[in-house]
Amino acid sequence: MATVSESGDAPALRFLIVLVAITALGPMAMQIMIPALPAIQTGFGVAAGTAQLTFSLSTLAMAFATLAYGPLSDGYGRKPVVIGGLVVYLAGSLLCIVGPTIHWLILGRVIQAAGGAAGLVLARAMVRDLYSRERSASVIAYLTMAMVVVPMVSPVLGGYLADNHGWRHIFTVGAVFGLVVLVAVLLVLVETHRGDAAGGDPMLASMRRLIGIPAFQGYVLQGACSMALFFAFLAGVPYVVVQVLGQPASAYGMMFALVSGAFMVGNFISARFATRLGINRLAAAGAVLVLVGTLLVIVAVAVIGLALPTLFLPMMLVAFAQGIAMPVTQAGAISVDPHIAGAASGLGGFVQLGLAAFSAQLVGMLHNGTVWPTLAIMLVFAVGSLAAMLHVLRHAPR
Repeated sequence: MATVSESGDAPALRFLIVLVAITALGPMAMQIMIPALPAIQTGFGVAAGTAQLTFSLSTLAMAFATLAYGPLSDGYGRKPVVIGGLVVYLAGSLLCIVGPTIHWLILGRVIQAAGGAAGLVLARAMVRDLYSRERSASVIAYLTMAMVVVPMVSPVLGGYLADNHGWRHIFTVGAVFGLVVLVAVLLVLVETHRGDAAGGDPMLASMRRLIGIPAFQGYVLQGACSMALFFAFLAGVPYVVVQVLGQPASAYGMMFALVSGAFMVGNFISARFATRLGINRLAAAGAVLVLVGTLLVIVAVAVIGLALPTLFLPMMLVAFAQGIAMPVTQAGAISVDPHIAGAASGLGGFVQLGLAAFSAQLVGMLHNGTVWPTLAIMLVFAVGSLAAMLHVLRHAPR
């Protein structure tokens, strides 16, 4: 079935680099535009909640797209589905560049995000095609750690472009990156799962089976709550930085790079210790630290006052904890039934991105010129993440 070995030879390294690229494409396209949200709102003369639709609806589009990509790849193979997703991504990017109104921009972002979601789903499934559960958790962590570099730089680049060249240049950069990734996929990516369109399980049957597994429920919900917390921060804090603190969009990008760096350190810890400690211990530790870090953000803002350090420095602990937990919960979710790893990755991605989209739009709707709606939503999801992990532990074999 697989055509890539677990050895460290050059072809396998090139293969993993391409996986990094297709995984990074969706998050890069999303995060590079976040510092420009206030500029988009001002440029089109719309409310914050309307401008937020370019972020929240695109996240929802990613969610529904992930629901389809996994089962399609189980039936038809991973590589053709990845190529199709990249073509859709490029079409959406072009529409974002030329769209004359906010409605066209929203539509372009929806199409772009739906295409970019292919890599998020299928990179994890391809890793699971090749490795055992514990080993796949380690590989996914290394993959995520490397992939984070692009989204870490993206807000910095997006803020610079928005401040100095206009926000439309952001989508031009995204389109160029997508074209490079498509060429790399065509030349380098090999198939890891040929698929059986006739003999595979129907999509709904696979998903019904997964939903009935308690461990799958817990892993997915922990990841979903953690991602929703992070998206609440992504959706709310740029407005606070630009409109409340009076800082340029590039200031948000620079501070967010610290948060992404902390997430990457957590990925490294997860990669090093996933096999030794097991995924449940790392996921539980991450869930506890996410709650602690969220409480620290709230206390820092309440006691010291609203400022860039009180927002971003405690958020580094949250990101570090998420970097520990997210790779192992993803590995756990796609390992409950390796025969339908694509469906598991797709369904898990749908739940996680769907809740993240809801969180982002809720922040936009509740935006009142302060940071408190954002922090309240973050706290709710931090508690939910820990509760989901406790659900996993209750059903874990002794």
